[in-house]
Amino acid sequence: MRKLFAILILFFTFLCIKLPADAIKIGLQTNTTKTAIACSDGGIIIDNESGKPIAKVLKMKPYHLKASGNSLTIKGDGKYNKINTHSITLKPVSGFVSVKGKWYRGTLIVNAHNGKTTVINDIDIESYLLGVVPSEMPSRWNIEAHKAQAIAARSYALANLGKRASAGYDLKDTPEDQAYGGASAESNRTTKAVKETRGIVITYNKKIIPAYYHASSGGHTVNAGAVWNTDLPYLRSVPSFDSKFSKNGHGVGMSQQGANNLATKGYNAYQILMYFYKDVHFGKLRPEWIL
Repeated sequence: MRKLFAILILFFTFLCIKLPADAIKIGLQTNTTKTAIACSDGGIIIDNESGKPIAKVLKMKPYHLKASGNSLTIKGDGKYNKINTHSITLKPVSGFVSVKGKWYRGTLIVNAHNGKTTVINDIDIESYLLGVVPSEMPSRWNIEAHKAQAIAARSYALANLGKRASAGYDLKDTPEDQAYGGASAESNRTTKAVKETRGIVITYNKKIIPAYYHASSGGHTVNAGAVWNTDLPYLRSVPSFDSKFSKNGHGVGMSQQGANNLATKGYNAYQILMYFYKDVHFGKLRPEWIL
């Protein structure tokens, strides 16, 4: 089988895929009563309605927010005061932003609606993946498994842009979509895997696929139709190389345990992905991004 994969890997082509978006919006908190945000190196709060700055943010100082109807209020002098907008962006001058005890790249958007707040991380795709791969796979695993995870996660994210538009963002930060721990989760090994696969996605009929994956299959993956009543031609049942592990997840697409086991046997990321996703190709989001 390894020899067959070695031959196949010479023939797949990298198609140039139109980039769906440079950024993605990740829901970090949804419909909470209040929240606290901060910047590692200072920043500004911008009114998203007017586009104008509201206030400077001091380094490492938490700013407490909650909703009053459809307006945001900010805590000062021991009480919450209205800031006459339903939506703000926290933009750092450099470094990171913080919410719920974690650091994140990009910016934070806070929205108020019906007395609840929603906090969103607005971030570019590649920076987002830096916080996904180590949240989805142990950093000690084989780097080829990390690379396969990065490509699958990138494909899943781009294929699902707008999935949760009704909530104001694209994806959640939980395994319901993809686990995402922000900059706080990053590791050198997984960062290397993301950078070495920059912009690479899995395609079928020249479209980016939602590359479903799961922790383990217990020996065999399943067809998509066995779970969602809709078969997809690239998601077919195969031996999953994870028989020592009980089933954990929906069983569709790439088994993460199986991917790591294949990587330790000498398979590279592309061979792993071509095994779990059938009749696929690989695309580059930007021609100038060199492999």
